[in-house]
Amino acid sequence: MPQIIGILILVAYIFGVVKFLQGFRRTDFSGNQIGLALLWPVLFAMNGNYRKNFFKALKGS
Repeated sequence: MPQIIGILILVAYIFGVVKFLQGFRRTDFSGNQIGLALLWPVLFAMNGNYRKNFFKALKGS
């Protein structure tokens, strides 16, 4: 069971990275897209502006 949870967390992380990179042009950010994508869980939890832009990248609005 713990292995399944670990796999699900890894899949969610990779999904977030890929979707953020695909929608990066819709955000207000202007550089370091790899770093912002790789650190998305921490930045999402700690930064309201990042959260807003992360949703922009995912939704396309």
